[in-house]
Amino acid sequence: MTEPVAVYADLFRYRELFSSLFRRDLRSKYKGSVLGVAWSLANPLVLMGIYVVVFSLLWKAVDIPHYPLFLLCGLTVWIFFSTSAQGAARSMLDYAELIKKVRFPRQLVALSVVATQLVPFVVMLVALVVVDAIVIPETRDTVLLAIPIGALIVCLVSGFALAVASANVVFRDVEHLLAALLLPWFFLTPILYALEQLPGSLDQYSWLADILRWANFLTPPIYALRDPLFYGDLPHASDVIYTCVAAAVALLVGALVFGRVDDRIAVEL
Repeated sequence: MTEPVAVYADLFRYRELFSSLFRRDLRSKYKGSVLGVAWSLANPLVLMGIYVVVFSLLWKAVDIPHYPLFLLCGLTVWIFFSTSAQGAARSMLDYAELIKKVRFPRQLVALSVVATQLVPFVVMLVALVVVDAIVIPETRDTVLLAIPIGALIVCLVSGFALAVASANVVFRDVEHLLAALLLPWFFLTPILYALEQLPGSLDQYSWLADILRWANFLTPPIYALRDPLFYGDLPHASDVIYTCVAAAVALLVGALVFGRVDDRIAVEL
């Protein structure tokens, strides 16, 4: 079985190959595009506009100042997570011919997909840091804390994506299960709303609020990012600790799942 540390150390040892895979994925994604990486802003901005119209203007379900920026804090994380997971799920299958012909660290394939999605994530995060510092003056002292929180989110997504990619080689239902889960998962994640501001009697169902808050491993990272980036507050220690632990567990699980199937990947493909 592959050692967990070695799985990620190969990113450095085979950095030229990883860079080649990354550039290939990036060129493929933006090939023939006039705006290139700028298109990475289009998806979250379009979604933001739709959700603002529906939930804030028409339905009036939320009353949060600077609601578009509130939305973007969550959407930036969600889009990075969902696109990385979905892309990684099929990555081994898409590179089947190369994997069967050449022996190389196969985890680089899945992680190169995450690296490709990291580009729009960084673009969105930088844009948010700048815009929030201008529009919401209270965030100017804390906004740069979004950078280390963002790095933890990258680790969390990388581990999850590697686990999904590895499992999908052996069990092809994984990618379909993931696709089915993403929509309800999105609405159960506090992106469009804050759990503290949900209508209804959450006091009577505190157990449900606790489940939504802590059972979903994306919720604490979003809270940890939103506090300094939107509210101008230091992130809560519980959210930061949770995110650190979740990132470490995700990296470990990803490495262990990959180690279990590494010798079978070429055969299964």
